[in-house]
Amino acid sequence: MLIRTKAPLRLGLAGGGTDVSPYCDEYGGMILNATIDMHTFCTLEPRDDGQIIFEAKDLDHYFKTEACGQIEIDGSMDLHKGVYNRIVKDFNHGKPLALKMTTFSDAPPGSGLGTSSTIVVAMVYAYMEWLKLPLGDYDVAHLAYEIERIDLGLHGGKQDQYASTFGGFNFIEFWKNDRVIVNPLRIKNRIIDELELSMVLYYSGVSRESAKIINEQIANTEQKNLRSIDAMHELKQDAVLIKEAILKGNIIEYSNLLGKSWIAKKKMAKSISNPGIERAFKIALQAGAYSGKVSGAGGGGFIMFVVDPVKRVNVVNQLNKLDGKVVNFHFTKNGVRGWRT
Repeated sequence: MLIRTKAPLRLGLAGGGTDVSPYCDEYGGMILNATIDMHTFCTLEPRDDGQIIFEAKDLDHYFKTEACGQIEIDGSMDLHKGVYNRIVKDFNHGKPLALKMTTFSDAPPGSGLGTSSTIVVAMVYAYMEWLKLPLGDYDVAHLAYEIERIDLGLHGGKQDQYASTFGGFNFIEFWKNDRVIVNPLRIKNRIIDELELSMVLYYSGVSRESAKIINEQIANTEQKNLRSIDAMHELKQDAVLIKEAILKGNIIEYSNLLGKSWIAKKKMAKSISNPGIERAFKIALQAGAYSGKVSGAGGGGFIMFVVDPVKRVNVVNQLNKLDGKVVNFHFTKNGVRGWRT
């Protein structure tokens, strides 16, 4: 028996960074995101030989050990180890599990699409399917968040786990005491089609360590850096306005707000933008793009541009002359899924 899961990656459309503590604990955070047809995948194979094997195929990482109650976290394949440790502790009475778990992703870590968190969601869901755990969507997302941010101490926000678990377009609120409210948006298909045609997704070719950017953002909040905090206030308000623009199908208003949001986002931390990102923006805008924004923490990864559909081909051709590449995508409505084979 094999158990397979797939969890969608997401585009951060608005409000990115306001889901990071301590900002969301003090002021409340608001995020607008949408899942796309790029995924992380997990295959879980129960074993009867008392072995644990973890493989991350896309990263060429491999780990093997005797089945045990807890695996040491040592900097290698910590996501896989952290999920295993938490599942054994909370749901298997500390008793070892023997299995082989294989994962891979359509996008590399540090791409700004929430890859690492989405892999955690896919692995948690695989264990849930295997052990028949009574977990709802909020439970899965919160558990994935705790494993990554608390158990493993990896800095970051809270949106990725919820986006991947629920799927679709979501307006998500983040409050103190880990209170999260996911508001699914009912967007007409014609608006989604127009939005897809009006967006170009460009991979800069540079993966970045989001933790460094997030640490700077956290420090700015803790030190009451008014420039950074005011920028996050603006991002949060823009998330509300962008949500309304998309629901109404007003792409031009969405584009204007996205551009405004990107200017605000760059005030949150110095390393959010860099010369490579600015060059891509310059080329895209000269070719006919209205505006753009980096997805995720910034510093590299994927950049989304809003364009006039008539000028889309020209924008794509010009961006493809740079070091990165344009990636075709579609929005999806499904969150994490699992099945047995």
